[in-house]
Amino acid sequence: MKIKINGQTLELTSKLTSEQSSKRTIEHSNETPIYVDDALTKYFNNQQQSTFALALNGDFIGRDDYCSTPVKANDNIDILFPIQGG
Repeated sequence: MKIKINGQTLELTSKLTSEQSSKRTIEHSNETPIYVDDALTKYFNNQQQSTFALALNGDFIGRDDYCSTPVKANDNIDILFPIQGG
């Protein structure tokens, strides 16, 4: 499945660790969903910055909801970082 994060197209697959897979199942479906936190893990490549805001298709998503908010093909995620200024 392809999504965009900050305009960059990412290809995501539902390959999760066995621990993640056991926590995340959809009734009546054989597919394992992909969540916002899975997309962020791929986007940041283990260099995750801790302070940012996130919008999924223009709607703000709180940090507590990253692991329970599924993403679908062609979704857009915008990550906004704070900028210091004076």
